Amino acid sequence: MHKIELVVFDMAGTVVNEDNVVYKTLQKAINKTGFGLSLDFVLEYGAGKEKHQAIKDILAQVDADSKLDSEPIFEDFKRMLDIAYDTLKVTSFEGVVPLLEHLRSKKIKIALNTGYSKPIATRLLQKMNWVKGQQYDTLVTADDVILGRPHPDMIFEAMEALNVFDAENVLKAGDSIIDIEEGKNAHCGITVGVTTGAHTWQQLESAKPTYVVDSLFELTPYLKP
Repeated sequence: MHKIELVVFDMAGTVVNEDNVVYKTLQKAINKTGFGLSLDFVLEYGAGKEKHQAIKDILAQVDADSKLDSEPIFEDFKRMLDIAYDTLKVTSFEGVVPLLEHLRSKKIKIALNTGYSKPIATRLLQKMNWVKGQQYDTLVTADDVILGRPHPDMIFEAMEALNVFDAENVLKAGDSIIDIEEGKNAHCGITVGVTTGAHTWQQLESAKPTYVVDSLFELTPYLKP
């Protein structure tokens, strides 16, 4: 059992099941410029990051000397994502709602953080009918900090908002290596990789989290307030 005051969940691929639509759209936007990148490649180098930075990092992996301007790709990505979201069905992963209820019953605070912009994150939550004060206590997005993942700033922002002062009492959970790195850089007491999203068990394990799980609900027995 671990004493935990705050759990910080990544959104898409961790608690939000949006069928990887953001990364599929990112893949399409980049490939429109003449590339043929696979979704696995986009996930490997872009998962968990602020999306303009993800585009830059993916392009750098393809060609470190590329002079291709990332800004038009990012703008195209945002337009395409708006269209994709119009008909998108968004749900939470199995086991997430019972876990949130368990955390609530133990008076453990819940934060969501994401490499998405505030408008994208808010739109996802609206589609799920999630409300601040019910399913979560605070939302921190890439728009709220200067330095995105793997820097720990979003976690520190959540801690400050919820009056949690010791990172040893924080659990960070996410579906990508960069989520685990973010948690470690914040010196969280527990870091968790979940296999529902971007990275495989082996990829997550390579970042040496406290746990790797197939469902977040597996964490329930380990948490105490």
